[in-house]
Amino acid sequence: MPRKYKGNMNGQRYVANTSPYKREVHDLDNESRNCQVDEVIRAGQDKPYESLLDAKQEDFGFCAYCVQEQAR
Repeated sequence: MPRKYKGNMNGQRYVANTSPYKREVHDLDNESRNCQVDEVIRAGQDKPYESLLDAKQEDFGFCAYCVQEQAR
């Protein structure tokens, strides 16, 4: 999937869903249909990150569909 340039995204690789019910980060280089990133952006619940470490430090979990196992 291509990088996103809408919502709060400006081409970053990672996007976190800030919904209090989800709080997970997605890897747009490995995006799956199950991720529903476009819906997250439309809802205004997108927070861009340059690295998984930054998202993890802010207590975001990793998406089971798109974040590689070695990053867990």
